[in-house]
Amino acid sequence: MTLRPATAADIPALSDLGRRAFVAKFGHLYSAENLAQFLEESHSEATVAAQLSDPDMKIAVIEEGGKLASFCKIVRHSTLPQHTAATAPMELKQLYTDPDLIGRGHGARLMDWALAEARGWGADEVQLSVYAHNPEAQRFYRRYGLEKVADITFAVGDHIDPEFLFAGAV
Repeated sequence: MTLRPATAADIPALSDLGRRAFVAKFGHLYSAENLAQFLEESHSEATVAAQLSDPDMKIAVIEEGGKLASFCKIVRHSTLPQHTAATAPMELKQLYTDPDLIGRGHGARLMDWALAEARGWGADEVQLSVYAHNPEAQRFYRRYGLEKVADITFAVGDHIDPEFLFAGAV
């Protein structure tokens, strides 16, 4: 298992893994139209390329067996609604693992990386949005000291999901 920064050569694999992981976990929740719109906006190769060129975003990947197995995207300045006293919150945008490889410690390695990057940026808090009906993810983030601080929403096309804003000190 190798953790490294994403490169332009990873764009197709990042796009593919983002789409597959999202559909495997949440695809059943949405109409075909809403799902297609979201996947194009959030996981297209053009979106991933733009993210890689954003100086305020970092993307780490884990390779296993020569294949991209997991990734994490973080943003220096949180775009989530302000619900805490943090003055320099960092946002964890996505932490995805190939559905066939969950449970191998990739999430933990990527969380450790994200928290180290947050400290390096001088962030005083890590924030993320997690689906309200995803207790596994909520348990995972709680292991790192993040807790629910607010009810928020997340749009997938015109479908609005209930989400929780999780936050915790770096």
